Amino acid sequence: MQRFPNPLLDGYRNFMNGRYADARDRYRQLAENGQSPHTLVIACSDSRAAPELIFDAGPGELFVIRNVANMVPPYEPDGHFHSTSAALEFAVQVLKVSDIVVMGHGRCGGIRSALDPNAEPLSPGDFIGRWMSLVKPAAEQIQSNDVMTAAERQTALERVSIRNSINNLRSFPDIKALEEAGKIHLHGAWFDISTGELWVMDAETRDFIRPEI
Repeated sequence: MQRFPNPLLDGYRNFMNGRYADARDRYRQLAENGQSPHTLVIACSDSRAAPELIFDAGPGELFVIRNVANMVPPYEPDGHFHSTSAALEFAVQVLKVSDIVVMGHGRCGGIRSALDPNAEPLSPGDFIGRWMSLVKPAAEQIQSNDVMTAAERQTALERVSIRNSINNLRSFPDIKALEEAGKIHLHGAWFDISTGELWVMDAETRDFIRPEI
């Protein structure tokens, strides 16, 4: 029989003796009454940028969607499989979240690949390549800026991609209607892995600024 990964078992042991033990009643409450998170966070699958850790969230506080490069596709009710859109639909229609945060991060591998004109498909399906085509127009525009360094271009696209995803959120009719009614609020954020800094997008200027903490 194949052995379950030891690091996970060790982590689970620590969880049961630590965080679960400290929040046992909270977990039982959630099991009996269901979840009612206040915020949906759309984050990258990158193991270095976990929203629950960054925002020090307890069980049941955040509903999290994670995918490559924390992207939201446009509204496409075409009968195909749409995992991000399905999770988004559940968070908005069933959980009734009041806030949606698209959180990108520095040194994102997906964004780096979008900026690499020589990137080769990782498999015959080229799933990442197709997915990252969502930001292809912005990537091509940023690539053409030879005044910026490679690192500056990457940070620029990471932040432009967040704005692009927020625009795509508004292509969902229910989200657009809820936002216009003031019942849901859309936010952008960018996390710097190397420094731990969080930059938040200003709703009016769309600039990224560091909030006071």
